[in-house]
Amino acid sequence: MAKINEDIERVFFTEEEIKEKVAELGAEISRDFEGKNPIFIGVLKGCWVFMADLMRNVSIPCSVDFMAVKSYAGTTSTGAVQIQKDLNESIEGRHIIMVEDILDTGRTLNYLEQYLSARKPASITIATLMDKPSRRQAPVAARYSCFAVPDAFVVGYGLDYNEFYRNLPYIGVLKPEIYMD
Repeated sequence: MAKINEDIERVFFTEEEIKEKVAELGAEISRDFEGKNPIFIGVLKGCWVFMADLMRNVSIPCSVDFMAVKSYAGTTSTGAVQIQKDLNESIEGRHIIMVEDILDTGRTLNYLEQYLSARKPASITIATLMDKPSRRQAPVAARYSCFAVPDAFVVGYGLDYNEFYRNLPYIGVLKPEIYMD
């Protein structure tokens, strides 16, 4: 089996660049949500590496929960969002920070914002590792974002292609021959 690094065309963001940006984001969220006891809701699976590092950089009291959703098959958005795991705790009156690996078409986060709004949270804010505005199809914007990226197929640092490459410590562009078969 080939080494996963050989499947990467180029590195977009190094481990060091990611660490620096995530620390800045954690400090900014800590300032903005001081005294509000927010709940961070991670959108699985892609968010888990980013969310773990982000949480270690948040210095205020907060709690964590996760949702698992499915809206992609391989490299393609199916257009339909399926909730595979819902929240474990009530969000009524709470300040929500939804944590996502990449804001792409926006359809998943648009759906989740509407879905969670029915539970009457105090606010819903989006924090994403990467924002890909060129692909946006739904009216969603991240208040917090580490990086803006062009339309390229990126993997690593939690992002995958068919469940592989999540363990890369950096974010790289996958060689087209890997996913264009």
